[in-house]
Amino acid sequence: MADIDISSTSQNGFATRSVVEDWELTIDAAEQEGPNPVQVLVASYVSCFVPAFKIGAKREGIDDLGEIAVTTTAELDDEDDLAGVTFEIAVEAQLGDATPAIVDRAESLCHVHDALRDQLQAEVTVTDGAEL
Repeated sequence: MADIDISSTSQNGFATRSVVEDWELTIDAAEQEGPNPVQVLVASYVSCFVPAFKIGAKREGIDDLGEIAVTTTAELDDEDDLAGVTFEIAVEAQLGDATPAIVDRAESLCHVHDALRDQLQAEVTVTDGAEL
């Protein structure tokens, strides 16, 4: 049995509707009925990275990060292929010297990060003590 089963259909245009367990997701290369595949990939990446960041902080002895806000930007090349991703993470908690270790742990825990080739893995900056 597969670990992930997804059923997808596409009728007209470039939209694809996929069912993932109990969730339906519409992805549209033309961006008329939903985000395009690259946008979904980038959203999946940050959605994976944030919980990994929280776990990384917990493993570094920081249990309460408070609110986290992430501004994610992605660069596309001349053929509209993903060329780079940047996460700018603002965290209410003071992380101090633990920040690099937390980022390293998050990178090792995030399955999407692991699945991307090295040049597409996000550059991460963190602002701790942010008032959000």
